[in-house]
Amino acid sequence: MVKRPYFTIRALFFIASFARGVFFICGFYGLKAFFAFDFLLFQLKILKNFIFKNPRALFLVYVKNSKTKIMKKAILLFALALGSTFAMKAQSKDPMVGGAAMYPTKDIIENAVKSKDHTTLVAAVKAAGLVPTLKSKGPFTVFAPTNEAFEKLPAGTVETLLKPENKAKLSSILTYHVVAGKVSAKKLIGMIKKGNGKAEIKTVQGGILTASLEGGKVKLTDENGGTAFVTIANVFQSNGVIHVIDGVLTPKM
Repeated sequence: MVKRPYFTIRALFFIASFARGVFFICGFYGLKAFFAFDFLLFQLKILKNFIFKNPRALFLVYVKNSKTKIMKKAILLFALALGSTFAMKAQSKDPMVGGAAMYPTKDIIENAVKSKDHTTLVAAVKAAGLVPTLKSKGPFTVFAPTNEAFEKLPAGTVETLLKPENKAKLSSILTYHVVAGKVSAKKLIGMIKKGNGKAEIKTVQGGILTASLEGGKVKLTDENGGTAFVTIANVFQSNGVIHVIDGVLTPKM
């Protein structure tokens, strides 16, 4: 009389084990079912022992362990869901620039003013009267030099360029860092490969930047032989894209 329920429970235990393994293989979308069958297996184990061993002691273990396991699974499911949400948000957002979050719903100026690494560039854009242009629909691709990039210039250069009488020269240098259209890193690298290692890019200023690859990074060379590397790529904006660079590029004057 005892063997029949014992074998019935063993059969249920085997089926539940098999189903648990299948749902585990299914990955994240099978996790809920996986945990359900895992809990069922635990109940079957308790039921089998309940029939053949000390009922009272096992009942206390069942209550204690089931609460603990349910809590652990609830926490794990929450953590997985939360991690998945953050991962999707991280993929959809732009990189952090200058300690600030960049939002693809905002324009180039709105994002640039938040970056602590681009205060010199923002001041120069304002002095050159280019704010309305870079807030317009575009789209534009901006190669944005950092504060450190401007510091590499000879002493006094920035201060001189920011003077009202040098507005035209400053505007020429800044627009030399701007390309019409939205050129992502992937597109730029594709252009370089198509051009057998080099790609000539016409800027809004009218001059040419030459893009190449060096050490796995995009290298830009200006018309005077000056160079800069892209340090942060694909900072997407509502009206284009920014690529942060470590040098200031100058056109032929």
